[in-house]
Amino acid sequence: MHEGGNGGGHEGGAGASPSGVDQEYLALERELTVLMRRARAKQGEMARAVHPDLESAAYGLLVRLDECGRQRATELAAYIGVGKATMSRQLRALEDLGLVAREPDPADGRAWLVHLTEEGRRRVQRVREARRARYVSQLAHWDRREVAELARLLQQLNQGMAK
Repeated sequence: MHEGGNGGGHEGGAGASPSGVDQEYLALERELTVLMRRARAKQGEMARAVHPDLESAAYGLLVRLDECGRQRATELAAYIGVGKATMSRQLRALEDLGLVAREPDPADGRAWLVHLTEEGRRRVQRVREARRARYVSQLAHWDRREVAELARLLQQLNQGMAK
């Protein structure tokens, strides 16, 4: 991990290009760009596998509800990183597809909790199981400790980027 506040290269300039850019960070940018492009394409495929009319961006909401259960729309919006209006629109679309439902929050009668319907849960879990099977197949030549280390590093990256 690069330390120091001057933004320069490592000691002695190792890893820095003649322009002063750290090659490690250029490589990171390049690989993350490829990963994100592929992830966006796969997210669209997974969304359509859940329901042909499901927007790609809404797939993440369904996964979050599958993992965490009932949530307020404001919690979902904060987690996904969208505004209240965008979240309301996405939730209405998911309700119209029969994938989520709302119920009054017993802790606050003014708020609503969103949850997967049984049909929504069944569809999301089917797609997630297929995705995990693809990971197992694609990473079969990896040592399980490497897979665990990659997951740990991605979690660390996600936490750092959320700040």
